[in-house]
Amino acid sequence: QVQLVESGGGLVQPGGSLRLSCAASGSIASIYSMGWYRQAPGKQRELVADIPSVGSTNYADSVKGRFTISRGNAKNTVSLRLDSLKPEDTAVYYCNAWTFRIGVRYDYWGQGTQVTVSS
Repeated sequence: QVQLVESGGGLVQPGGSLRLSCAASGSIASIYSMGWYRQAPGKQRELVADIPSVGSTNYADSVKGRFTISRGNAKNTVSLRLDSLKPEDTAVYYCNAWTFRIGVRYDYWGQGTQVTVSS
């Protein structure tokens, strides 16, 4: 089991910046990857960015060049820097971690944090 606790988010004007953070606890040694998803009203949850324990980062096309994901040295934290924010970035952002065991992927989610981009 993995527990995720998020912080950050809030209201920001277009062009502004925010930072989201997430801390994992529990079976952190089994985590393959951590990342961020978002869900806007009336839309499906979508991947924003992820960063595996081994391998390269992955970004949604819509955020490339504006968002930056990073993991802490202990590998149990993940942060997302959101720059040049647009109104269409407004959504609930969820921290995600997943493990892989006996051929099955297990996803764990944070409680979600609201990001609102508005003037």
